[in-house]
Amino acid sequence: MLNFAYPWLLLLVLLPLLLRLRRRRAPSVEAPVFPVGHWLSDLPGVSRSGNRAPLWQQLVLLLVWFLLVLALARPQHVGEQVQLPVSGRDLLLAVDISPSMDEQDMVIQGRSINRLQAVKRVLDDFIQRREGDRLGLLLFGTEPYIQAPLTFDRETVRTLLNEAGIGMAGRATAIGDALGLAVKRLRDRPQEQRVVILLTDGANTAGEIAPDKAAEIARAAGVRIYTIGIGAESMVQRGLLGSRRVNPSRDLDEELLKRIAQQTGGEYFRARSLPELELIYESINQLEPIELEGKHYRPVTELYVWPAGLAALIWLLMQGLRLAGHRRTAMAQEAGND
Repeated sequence: MLNFAYPWLLLLVLLPLLLRLRRRRAPSVEAPVFPVGHWLSDLPGVSRSGNRAPLWQQLVLLLVWFLLVLALARPQHVGEQVQLPVSGRDLLLAVDISPSMDEQDMVIQGRSINRLQAVKRVLDDFIQRREGDRLGLLLFGTEPYIQAPLTFDRETVRTLLNEAGIGMAGRATAIGDALGLAVKRLRDRPQEQRVVILLTDGANTAGEIAPDKAAEIARAAGVRIYTIGIGAESMVQRGLLGSRRVNPSRDLDEELLKRIAQQTGGEYFRARSLPELELIYESINQLEPIELEGKHYRPVTELYVWPAGLAALIWLLMQGLRLAGHRRTAMAQEAGND
């Protein structure tokens, strides 16, 4: 939809007509005579003689005036109404990428995949559905680091998650440090919207902050932490001497993850398979619903540069044509004198 920011300025289009009518009604007086070489005679559009400008020049000048008035009125294109996400969660995804996440105990369509691949698959859908939330991505191993700060740009978070590789953050698991960094990133956000989803397959084996201490800090800062323990409880391991059944999640510290969730007002979930992991993130979607205030806006594109630029271009072309005409006349006069 086309709109004008200052539509009343369009009345200036009539100004040349009003000036023309005023000149017709005014009594005739002797026009001032400028001495030769006066500075006014060099201005564009000022003639040294009393002759009128050609009709085509008058029409072009009127067109330029119309375009300038149009630009002053600031034409705008107003787009369709768009809903702006303004009130959601500040949700930080903390994902363990230590070497143990390479355990291939997750199954999809009869094919074994490792734990990190399963997490990426499920989180991809989870991130897409969190429209209106600020999402952040924290990866941790021996050291935690923010891979994606809190943002509405879900596509970037998905891309950075898919690019995460096992062992990028070290070979140990610093759960306490990861929670400490998460709380630091969330403590300046509105208190009712601070949420961390921490996923790991092991126990705290590194870091400077104890996980229980980090949970206390999170509770004091009003950060809810949902913890997820991932890994199958039984799988067949084949070797040179035959097959044996093992527990690939024997290092998972479930008691710790339960305490962290309980202390901060969150919940603990156990993901032994890919379908269970999908159900867990679906449950978190229901526990932390997206809240939108329903504000809307219409995108506005300014168009005044087009008539202003066109007016400048036409005026420059007209001056070029006039200059070329003067040169042709001067050359013809010189040829006649010769």
